[in-house]
Amino acid sequence: MTAFRYRRAALALTAAAVLPLTLTACGGEDSSSDAAADKSSSSAPAEEKSSAPAEGTPADGPFGPACATVPKDGAGSFDGMAQDPVATAASNNPALSTLVTAVKKAGLVDTLNNAQNITVFAPTNDAFAKIPKADLDKVLADKEMLTNILTYHVVGEKLSPMQLESGTYDTLQKSSLTTKGSGENYTVNDTSKVVCGNVPTANATVYIVDTVLMPKS
Repeated sequence: MTAFRYRRAALALTAAAVLPLTLTACGGEDSSSDAAADKSSSSAPAEEKSSAPAEGTPADGPFGPACATVPKDGAGSFDGMAQDPVATAASNNPALSTLVTAVKKAGLVDTLNNAQNITVFAPTNDAFAKIPKADLDKVLADKEMLTNILTYHVVGEKLSPMQLESGTYDTLQKSSLTTKGSGENYTVNDTSKVVCGNVPTANATVYIVDTVLMPKS
């Protein structure tokens, strides 16, 4: 009987010694889990920032309100125009039909198509419509005058939107034009607004403008 009492006492002492260790171990596991959770929470990636360009940042691709009128597919689309030299590319854009007629009358198709790394400021049909019909007919009938005007719209290097922010560039007509602006808003010679810019063709960058440019000399 006495031995049995001793055994019960020993078991009780053992349990009393082991129980705190067990509780401590359990508490340690909880603390580690909480710490891991906190670490995981703190290391979670921050919310992604918008990839839209900041206001005033030049666009990487074509931009401007008139770009919406460019065909979505086919030879007149942006992808189609990028495959052809600039005069051919323009001929596939319905908004540039008057310009194309003028280029043909001036005999400049081959000149523009064979040039390398140029920039063309291309007036829309509406831009030509701003010129009184009698005056426009007179210009179209005068090859020298027409060539003078059209070559004034061509710069002998490819210009990026960033270069248009504030620049003066020599034209094939031998006089210069000026550009200014930022983001998606640019003007040429303070009067002609870029309505669809940074359009690539096989040999040129095109900026479609809303007013015909007139040579300074």
